[in-house]
Amino acid sequence: MALAFCGDEGNSTAYNVDHGVLNNGCFVDALNVVPHVFLLFITFPILFIGWGSQSSKVHIHHSTWLHFPGHNLRWILTFILLFVLVCEIAEGIVSDGKATLVLYIHVAFFLNDYLINIAIVYFCNSLLFYWTLAFITKTIKFVKFCDNGVGFSQLRFCLTGLLVVLYGMLLAVEINVIRVRRYVFFKSPKEVKPPEDLQDLGVRFLQPFVNLLSKGTYWWMNTFIKTAHKKPIDLKTIGKLPIAMRALTNYIRLNEAFEAQKVCKAWNHVRSRSIWRALCCAFGRPLLLSSTFRILADLLGFAGPLCISGIVHNVGKGNNTIRPQVLSVLEFLSNAYVLAVLLFFALLLQRTFLQASYYVAIETGINLRGAIQTKIYNKIMQLSTSNMSMGEMTAGQICNLVAIDTNQLMWFFFLCPNLWAMPVQIIVGVLLLYYLLGISALIGAAVIIVLAPVQYFVATKLSQAQRSTLEYSNERLKKTNEMLRGIKLLKLYAWEHIFHSSVEETRQKEMTSLKSFALYTSISIFMNAAIPIAAVLITFVVHAHLTRKADFSPSVAFASISLFHILVSPLFLLSSVVRSTVKGTLLVPPPLTVYFCLSGFSQPLKVVNRKRPAREDWNNYSSHTRRPINITEADDFCVKITNGFFTWTPEGPPALSNIDIRIPQGQLTMIVGQVGCGKSSLLLAILGEMQKISGNIFWSRKRGSVAYASQKPWLLNATVEENITFESSFNKQRYKAVIDACSLQPDIDILPHGDQTQIGERVSKQLWASIFDDPFSALDIHLSDHLMQEGILKMLREDKRTVVLVTHKLQYLPHADWIIAMKDGNIQREGTLKDIQKSETELFEHWKTLMNRQDQELEKVFDDKTVLERTNLRRTMYSREALLKDDEEDEEEVTESDDEDNLSSVLHQRAKMPWRACGKYLSAAGILLLPLLILSQLLKHTVMVAIDYWLARWTSEHAIFHTGIFNHSPYSKMFSILCCLGIVLCLVTSIAVEWTGLKVTKKLHSSLLNKIILAPMRFFETTPLGSILNRFSADCNTIDQHIPATLECLSRSTLLCVSALAVISYVTPMFLIALVPLAIMCYFIQKYFRVASRDLQQLDDSTQLPLLSHFSETVEGLTTIRAFRYEAKFRQKLLEYTDSNNIASLFLTAANRWLEVRMEYIGACVVLIAAVTSITSCLYRKLSSGLVGLGLTYALMVSNYLNWMVRNLADMEIQLGAVKRIHGLLKTEAENYEGLLSSSQIPQNWPDRGEIQIQNLSVRYDSNLKPVLKHVNAHISPGQKIGICGRTGSGKSSFSLAFFRMVDTFEGRIIIDGIDIAKLPLQTLRSRLSIILQDPILFSGTIRFNLDPEKKCTDSMLWEALEIAQLKHVVKALPGGLDAIVTEGGENFSQGQRQLFCLARAFVRKTSIFIMDEATASIDMATENILQKVVMTAFADRTVVTIAHRVHTILNADLVIVMKRGVILEYDKPEVLLEREDSVFASFVQADK
Repeated sequence: MALAFCGDEGNSTAYNVDHGVLNNGCFVDALNVVPHVFLLFITFPILFIGWGSQSSKVHIHHSTWLHFPGHNLRWILTFILLFVLVCEIAEGIVSDGKATLVLYIHVAFFLNDYLINIAIVYFCNSLLFYWTLAFITKTIKFVKFCDNGVGFSQLRFCLTGLLVVLYGMLLAVEINVIRVRRYVFFKSPKEVKPPEDLQDLGVRFLQPFVNLLSKGTYWWMNTFIKTAHKKPIDLKTIGKLPIAMRALTNYIRLNEAFEAQKVCKAWNHVRSRSIWRALCCAFGRPLLLSSTFRILADLLGFAGPLCISGIVHNVGKGNNTIRPQVLSVLEFLSNAYVLAVLLFFALLLQRTFLQASYYVAIETGINLRGAIQTKIYNKIMQLSTSNMSMGEMTAGQICNLVAIDTNQLMWFFFLCPNLWAMPVQIIVGVLLLYYLLGISALIGAAVIIVLAPVQYFVATKLSQAQRSTLEYSNERLKKTNEMLRGIKLLKLYAWEHIFHSSVEETRQKEMTSLKSFALYTSISIFMNAAIPIAAVLITFVVHAHLTRKADFSPSVAFASISLFHILVSPLFLLSSVVRSTVKGTLLVPPPLTVYFCLSGFSQPLKVVNRKRPAREDWNNYSSHTRRPINITEADDFCVKITNGFFTWTPEGPPALSNIDIRIPQGQLTMIVGQVGCGKSSLLLAILGEMQKISGNIFWSRKRGSVAYASQKPWLLNATVEENITFESSFNKQRYKAVIDACSLQPDIDILPHGDQTQIGERVSKQLWASIFDDPFSALDIHLSDHLMQEGILKMLREDKRTVVLVTHKLQYLPHADWIIAMKDGNIQREGTLKDIQKSETELFEHWKTLMNRQDQELEKVFDDKTVLERTNLRRTMYSREALLKDDEEDEEEVTESDDEDNLSSVLHQRAKMPWRACGKYLSAAGILLLPLLILSQLLKHTVMVAIDYWLARWTSEHAIFHTGIFNHSPYSKMFSILCCLGIVLCLVTSIAVEWTGLKVTKKLHSSLLNKIILAPMRFFETTPLGSILNRFSADCNTIDQHIPATLECLSRSTLLCVSALAVISYVTPMFLIALVPLAIMCYFIQKYFRVASRDLQQLDDSTQLPLLSHFSETVEGLTTIRAFRYEAKFRQKLLEYTDSNNIASLFLTAANRWLEVRMEYIGACVVLIAAVTSITSCLYRKLSSGLVGLGLTYALMVSNYLNWMVRNLADMEIQLGAVKRIHGLLKTEAENYEGLLSSSQIPQNWPDRGEIQIQNLSVRYDSNLKPVLKHVNAHISPGQKIGICGRTGSGKSSFSLAFFRMVDTFEGRIIIDGIDIAKLPLQTLRSRLSIILQDPILFSGTIRFNLDPEKKCTDSMLWEALEIAQLKHVVKALPGGLDAIVTEGGENFSQGQRQLFCLARAFVRKTSIFIMDEATASIDMATENILQKVVMTAFADRTVVTIAHRVHTILNADLVIVMKRGVILEYDKPEVLLEREDSVFASFVQADK
């Protein structure tokens, strides 16, 4: 093709200027090139030098900081300008009918396109002159058009007019920039600094700061995605949130909206409505923007069917619309190639708007979630302790409020734009269908509309099934949690089968709900796939047979199919959106209203302390006060209560009555009394945690921070050092002194990272404080004495600290400066020990007999822990860390090589798909379901292609038929058969997927439960409970509900894309040439995205766990936090955790948008290439127009499903991690429950005498650990009472566990009543013995269930056991008696009462051998003495082995065994040992006096 600037060289008219230079079209067009050439030569050197000289820091600012106002407007105008220029060049090409390419038409476009992009990306002052020149030259051209009579009917005139307007607007924007920033003509430009966020290089989330093009395409994420492929993403990688998106900023915005609503009169009347007004006021503007984007995207989506119709129609006519003259708009749009390009641009714009709508809605939801979580936390800080203790508000309910309700509200905001966008989409779609097909379209649409309520019904049932499944799942997890927490007790009592059956029973109920869930899910999947087929079938059959003269061309048919596919989604999703909206508006606000609608605490709400003023302003948190405190100037006391009556609930009776006490200033006060007398309640009343009915609490001076140690250990999920210092400033000398006083240094030395080791489990030692609630209950005598002497007496009292100590150890009373004795919620007596001795002689004598201790300084006794317990601690902590690392590693086996530890090898593993886990999942389905699943999917998509191919053939034959009446019957019959077959296969595939999921989940959970319940005790000691529980909760939930749905979506989207590409390649083989680079691009995009998505998803989950843990930690330690006055510090932690979770969620959202924009742009390229190649093949190779329509329809399908394929692939990769982790636990070896003796060889009443022979016994906890018992020999006669004592770690508990084969007996044997226990089945052995552990364990249920879960005892036997345990009067007072409810963990009973219930449980079994392993550690001495007497009398004929916590309790034993480091040091009668001067037992007794 010849090139000429103004046309043919021989054509002199093109250069004729006789009528004036400006009347020459070629000259005017050449004049329009001048501004572009000017900008090219002026700006290029500046841009080149500017880019080359930027430092890395400046580059960040230059690439993100939008220096000038109106930047977004300038981008929008530029995009419109570029589109108009594309139309201009297209108009020139289409109208140029000669062989010579006229350059003056095209040069301006290419220069303009290049320069505008450069100028916008890197702003320079030369743009003022450029826009001015461009505006002038284009105006000259427009004026000349007007002079020559060119009007609106011609496209060139319209385009020129638009360019004049655009250049003028861009010039106006430029002038405004100069005016605001005082550039160019001003001597002193206005200095503007970058935003604070961009000055902080720690802020890496740049979406709010980048230019419009980068915002729309997420171009700024490229560097982040590439970095993620090189190294794993962590919190340091994603940086900090921008200030405007942080939880505090959004909380303040939300709070201001609430305050504005509270001013309204309607607040007290319609609170829920006011809440929604406040939410919309705070976050409604972004939602409006998102809705606008969504509506624009939906309207642009109809460009696909319309362009397909136009392209197929035009190629059917041969595309003979090219003319050499100036074109009109209709003539321009009648060109097939033009429509293809317009379709391409429409798809690009539609996908960009759609992803922008998604992003803005999700970002708004995330910001809202952070604000609500912050507000909830603020209210939690004001909860009354009574709400927690009485079960009115549990940690689980609060976690559900934070994790579920706030997320539901977040997703409601995400779905909001659909509420008004979808109706618009449906109305426009139906109108277009009617335009194409007439009345038959309404019939097809009616099919979809009529079935929409059915879909809504199915969705409702699906939601109900999911809710039911969740309820059963929570019940199952509760039982599993109790089973795992009490696994030691269950194994010792041989109750595994009871709790296993209980969990399985609940699981069966859950499986019934899961079956309903799977059924409705399969129906929903089936309807989504089958209804479009049915609608198309009915529409086309009706259209062909009832309206014989109607247009049934390929253009109409395939445009209609595309419209039906567009219509189905909003019609079905609209019902779900409406349901979610109703759920969000009706179900979410009630729990949130409790927290949001409080202006003060005078309202009668049980979930908050009514006497505590609310503080909504975050800045005032540091000065937060809970209740008015009376202050007096007296110095002789620290706290004083006069005539105090306190209760836990306003309606309940007083828990404390007639309280008149004083706590002396700078002295040690001890509070004593029997179990349940109200000692802990008195401490909480002093701290202001109980509801005060009457009376006064006086503090000598303003109440400050009070160091408080609760009876129940409470630790943060932090390092050892952070738990000890507890937010206080670090003082190394005092820190070391505290460590020594608490004997913690030996434990710290064996931790993996010393005092920097992360802990989250309970530890057995209380740390020092100023108010102690029974800190000695879990410590032996030596540790107790050391803590008392070095910690309380030396560190605190010598520092003149006011110390309040609740204790059962009456031997410490001589050290007290002031004593408060309590009984039944009243003060029995207070004063010094001498005062009580004089005034309450009987009480003093009672104490004296209990304590029997001289007031003398104890020798310093160190905690001589053996290698055993320290090894156990080390093993637990190291295994905990190893397991945390294992969770993050890939289970795939890696071929060992020299460079196995190389980073590239690790990165290669991260990029691999877990195909082995996928194989394990599918293989669990069985050999019948797996082939059915694969074949049904392949057949379904084959039939789908056949349906569309047959439609293409049908319409093509109809299009070329010109004479007579076309016979539709043969085609319609075959079309109907194929459609019906497709509908059937849709049903089969949906059922096959869900059936497969059900079978796999049932098999995996059953295998996991069986394996865990039979695992040895060492497995539970070395594996964190939370890790095991996560396998039963999160991982099982993933396998139950998520993997089947993801598998179905992945297979469907993959096969749709493959079949679409196959159809396009069949229609136009030239497409295969372009497919190769597109496929390579897709491969690398999905490869990089999967790695980043997996890391971000894990980071999102991992940052949510500390957030939820912080909520639960705060609830559990609320009393301690408020006592220390650390509310502000914990709120600051909450902000940090919330921001970390939100930044991970935002990056994950941006990564998803990054993928979808790129995959949909590639899909748009597929559509463009398919359209161009199809048009070319049709024009030059006589390809049928029906196949062109088929190819374009499938090309649009690729555009829709390509990103879903990659997204589902990434989701499947993450979800298969659950399968890997569960299979990892399935490798656990079980205990050997089988025995050498059969049931017939074991006497029915064995052991009937209780004789125990221990012969050369050596045991260890594991084969790679040292022995904990070494060559132990002993003989216990029937009915003897044996006492075992020794320091902590001497092997006492291991001795007792050896009877139950809970430890590895590698040498020697134990013979009970003539039978070697190693030959007995474990179930038989453990069911014939009884043991009481030191830690009291109660299960949720009834008292009857806790005493006798096997249901073997009568009521009289249970009452007898309770009477022996001193609990009969307590249980009789409860509603229901034996059927009274026990809450989870027995939290509605005190620690001592729980221990007494455990004693009663052991009494119920009535075995001939009874073992007490420090069972009275949490019981006061008076109750303990009573129990010891009862045991000695009630079990006179039984063998009782007592592991002593207090040595005096075994003075009446028949034999005493003293142990040290796993060997028997002394073995004789107690009176004999006491007579020996060198006896270790005698020294123990002397120390315990």
